[in-house]
Amino acid sequence: MRAVLRFRPDDFTLALVATVGLAALLPCRGAITPAFETATTLAIALLFFLHGVRLPREAILDGLSHWRLHLAVLFSSFVMFPLLGLALAPLSPALLPHPLYLGLLFLTTLPSTVQASIAFTSIAGGNVPAALCAASGSSLLGTLITPLLVGLLMRAHGGLSLHAVEAVALQLLLPFLAGQVLRPWLAGWVVRRRVLLGLVDRGSVLLMVYTTFSAAMVAGLWHQLPLTSLAVTTLVAGALLAAALALTTLLARLLGFARADEITLVFCGSKKSLVNGIPMAHVLFAGNVAGLIVLPLMLFHQLQLIACAMLARRYAAGRDMRAAPPLRAVTRPG
Repeated sequence: MRAVLRFRPDDFTLALVATVGLAALLPCRGAITPAFETATTLAIALLFFLHGVRLPREAILDGLSHWRLHLAVLFSSFVMFPLLGLALAPLSPALLPHPLYLGLLFLTTLPSTVQASIAFTSIAGGNVPAALCAASGSSLLGTLITPLLVGLLMRAHGGLSLHAVEAVALQLLLPFLAGQVLRPWLAGWVVRRRVLLGLVDRGSVLLMVYTTFSAAMVAGLWHQLPLTSLAVTTLVAGALLAAALALTTLLARLLGFARADEITLVFCGSKKSLVNGIPMAHVLFAGNVAGLIVLPLMLFHQLQLIACAMLARRYAAGRDMRAAPPLRAVTRPG
């Protein structure tokens, strides 16, 4: 029973699955669609505004002394991962429909998670202050870097123009910067209402998922997606995660990082943010194809939670073994 519970999806993933099911059964269509589109646009602005309020500039500035670790996290998120995504190009269209490959390529451009990276680093016994700094910096820079990477990588695959990406970056960046400017006055208010605003965050993402998958359902894209493609996408997402975990571990050891810093690099450099990715995809890939674009990200999200939870427990067990006093032989009088 415990083995089954270990692989149980988290509540947010279950809510995402339920939202996709709702979009499949009752998609948004007709005269009500513009109202949902307007609500989604406002939700994106609110989400990035709250990101701006929450991200502590002080933590980023305090962590600059650990610049080698932070550069390694940024390299993993925005250089290593996109290169892995480009290496998957031969799979399309023979094994993967083109929109699913674009979804895999898109997820490789996303920043790291913040909350999950810090939580797993703490469980594993890593450098938590450095994780806070590295994950916050990745999220902050990702607001600008991700749209630029999407334009550069996907222009060669029938994707976006740089002009369109610049316009989208402003749509995402302006609310974020507004949150940063107002942070001195709003940070305390946000901390006191963390649970409520967490529900607002997740509700915004669920709204975006509903409208995105509704558009795909109305356009009939899901009827064009065979189950074999879904299975291949899951396997490729798992292989991508395994490669990221292995490469970040190797990078940490090549750079001579201490164990605590290695843990930080592995957990911050191997994960991708669903909460940032869904709104970015909704804006960058406006139209019915966005539903297929975000599908690999949703699969990767659940895989990374399962894998990192197991890995964090393994790191923690290793730490406990080293901390335990050595066993002494007990001799009995003969």
